[in-house]
Amino acid sequence: MTDSITLCPRCDLPPICGIIDPMKHLKDNIATETFERSYLLYGPETYLRSIYARDLCNAILPKSDSMNRTLYEGKDIREGEIIDQAETMPMFAERRLLVIRDSGFFKSGAEKMASYMSEVPDYATLVFVENEVDKRSRLYKAVQKHGYVVEFTNRTEKELEKWAGGMMMRAGRQIRQDDMAYFLSRTGQDMGHIALEIDKLVAYTEGRDVITREDIEALTGREIENKIFDMVSAVAAGNGQKALALYADLLQLKEAPMRILILIGRQFKQMTEIAKMKKEGLGEGEMAKVIGMPPFAVKRLAGVVRTMPEKDLVALTERCLQAEEDVKNGRLPDRLSVELLLISLTG
Repeated sequence: MTDSITLCPRCDLPPICGIIDPMKHLKDNIATETFERSYLLYGPETYLRSIYARDLCNAILPKSDSMNRTLYEGKDIREGEIIDQAETMPMFAERRLLVIRDSGFFKSGAEKMASYMSEVPDYATLVFVENEVDKRSRLYKAVQKHGYVVEFTNRTEKELEKWAGGMMMRAGRQIRQDDMAYFLSRTGQDMGHIALEIDKLVAYTEGRDVITREDIEALTGREIENKIFDMVSAVAAGNGQKALALYADLLQLKEAPMRILILIGRQFKQMTEIAKMKKEGLGEGEMAKVIGMPPFAVKRLAGVVRTMPEKDLVALTERCLQAEEDVKNGRLPDRLSVELLLISLTG
């Protein structure tokens, strides 16, 4: 079963508070209602970023306060408009909140906004929420100096296991450690998607304490990437009938044959890279960084790689590329090209 996890009564995200140290100052601000004049929340982990942005903004001002809470969104935001609003005293409230999302300010310069960071009045708070930033930008450095910056990075496999386990425990469920790894291999590392899949599993297992592998297989992993992995595994095992059945399933889900073909080729290419790195003595964590995949996805592909010689993986990758070329050059229709490829790959 999962390890014991201390639950956080405030944020409803049990393990997160214990595993993400950079969030401590932000959580303290929310808990004590003592706020900086500016915040920058950025990074690729959109689920965490949105949760903390929501909690921070709601702590500063209730969502219902439309007079003192203003949202700016998109690349066409004018710096002067934000500054004018920040200079306006709040009405029937102690604070004025300005939320600026996806502005691109931290990549485009925003010199006027950068200069203003040292002049933001005590009653105002600016919360910037961005996907990507340039840490060399003047605005980034200004918020870092006069406010607070938090980067939301993708979680490690171990952190995701603890977090997902904590959510399940909170819902009165338990799961074996190996089944948790299997669950994450099917969901991917997007925390928002994981949370939705956990909700489905909790509802599905009503009246039971333990989430089993059978439950996971019944409800999760229906997205195209997992079916592509199952197809690749079937090809590796020489099971043409299963590979074609999975292909038919994807067509029923309205997936484009060309996209399926490209994804099959991509997985064989990734497996070829894994096979080469394995010969060089790299661990799965190092492989994940090189390929740009989560470790549990590398582990899953590595399991298939063990069943195939590297030269076969190279040949299969080349055949996938040739099938793509045949479609692009009009030599074969896309649907027939995938069918012929699967038949030829499984012999």
